[in-house]
Amino acid sequence: MSSLKDYTEAQAALCKKYGEISPELYSEKGVKRGLRDVNGKGVVTGLTNISRITAFKKIDGEEIPCDGELLYRGYDIKDLVSGMKGRKNIYEEGAYLLLFGELPNEKQLGEFRDMIAANMTLPTNFTRDVIMKAPDADIMSSMTKSILTLASYDHKKNDLSVENVLRQSIQLISTFPMLAVYGYHAYNHYKNDESMFIHRPDFDLSLAENFLRMLRPDKNYSDLEAKVLDVALLLHMEHGGGNNSTFTTRVVTSSGSDTYSAIAAAMSSLKGKRHGGANLMVMQMMDNIKENVKDSKDDDEVRAYLTKIVKKETFDKKGLIYGMGHAVYSLSDPRERVFREFVEKLAIDKGREDDMSLYNSIERIAPEVIAKERKIYKGVSPNVDFYSGFVYDMMGIPRELFTPLFAVARISGWSAHRIEEIVADNKIIRPAYVSLVEKKIMHR
Repeated sequence: MSSLKDYTEAQAALCKKYGEISPELYSEKGVKRGLRDVNGKGVVTGLTNISRITAFKKIDGEEIPCDGELLYRGYDIKDLVSGMKGRKNIYEEGAYLLLFGELPNEKQLGEFRDMIAANMTLPTNFTRDVIMKAPDADIMSSMTKSILTLASYDHKKNDLSVENVLRQSIQLISTFPMLAVYGYHAYNHYKNDESMFIHRPDFDLSLAENFLRMLRPDKNYSDLEAKVLDVALLLHMEHGGGNNSTFTTRVVTSSGSDTYSAIAAAMSSLKGKRHGGANLMVMQMMDNIKENVKDSKDDDEVRAYLTKIVKKETFDKKGLIYGMGHAVYSLSDPRERVFREFVEKLAIDKGREDDMSLYNSIERIAPEVIAKERKIYKGVSPNVDFYSGFVYDMMGIPRELFTPLFAVARISGWSAHRIEEIVADNKIIRPAYVSLVEKKIMHR
């Protein structure tokens, strides 16, 4: 009898044969691949009061590309960040806004912040018995395992009342930094043979501060680092109902499943490199550019190498300049516009001005290269993930934690969308597929 490996290698040809669908059939049958038309416009599948993305404006009945805008419950993210004025807890303020629909006053924010801090706890021996068992470099999978295991500790896990789902959501928002950081430390110790340390969170600190405190051996971080991470978390916490992981949350929620299952499904979506792994791909691309471009300040040399990337001649040969362009935005990603100021401050603080200069050059040159080599239907500009990996790298955050950190931010958005789906009491989300199956007559 052949091994499973030999059997699957032999049988995979059948899967490929009967799984292949001609691209032409999609247009012929009027099917929008990925729920998007050829111009990238998404199929409308729901309604939401949580956030709004604007990439085009209608002028005389015609859609014209415009600078991107992202609103959380009607508030522009630019205003939310500019309103920091030296304060911390900007992520907690954003989470309150998404969950409850309105900005908190100082008293409400203080109560919510205290609630988040008080729930930064895990069941007794959970870190030892769950997180430290079978550690892996794939921290997203480690976190997903932990999320599903937490369901076993919740005697009301199947209670779908808003009050109970809100309780579960707040507990997950609170513990996500611990699941991510502890998962990394377990991997780093058992797989990389490094020292093990597990710092408990400090209830007087913000969620961003606690992430850095728990990650670092000496628990230390600068005010600038905490502020930049706080902003990064706010900018990544929500992005409309149409992104893959948020839509996954709503799909699973619509079936009547529990919170832990819905969030675990969202995690499984986010870990895909087409979704949450974008900043990792940017970092790998930048490593490759640095290895092959001798003078990063020579625009002609940078342009020539970017052209080779777009022509699929180098790097991963996918023809993509990662971090440039976005599925929704046209002229600009508002998150990148907000984030850039903080990136530059951190680069100066960390002595990484040369790297910042290279990023600036690519931001300036890449749109020219892409426009020349590709047929594009809208503008090309850097998205927030063009810089986020660079920021995390400057703060010494391991690359294994880049996507988990995205999840630490996005859990607030997922929770808000899950609650909205429950309150709306929508029908189960069940899209239609056009079947290509023809009836066959069995001959034996």
